[in-house]
Amino acid sequence: MGSDSDSEETRLDYRFTLANERTFLAWIRTALGLLAGGVAVHELVKPFRHHWVRTPIALSCIVLAVVIAVGAYGHWRHVERAMRAGERLPRTLMVPILAIGIAVVAALAGLGVLLS
Repeated sequence: MGSDSDSEETRLDYRFTLANERTFLAWIRTALGLLAGGVAVHELVKPFRHHWVRTPIALSCIVLAVVIAVGAYGHWRHVERAMRAGERLPRTLMVPILAIGIAVVAALAGLGVLLS
């Protein structure tokens, strides 16, 4: 009976695992939104007379989507490993990367609007 309680104490609470998974899925939704935005800008936004503005906006959205998707998986794995080992949760660079990436996309879009 004592061994059952010991094994239950070392077992990870499923709520933490599910919360980590929900965070991963939120990052994936963000990446999918960026991917859709990049494709939409490239295919649907024709009012920009300057092709050199539309393409960098689309490519920056798509590249940012790839970076976020790959980073989300890596972060999910690191958090899962840390939780199972009873260690502190790792920090993430994804938040500043996303913030800077969105600022770049917004600056490019603003430039495109000003030049149109």
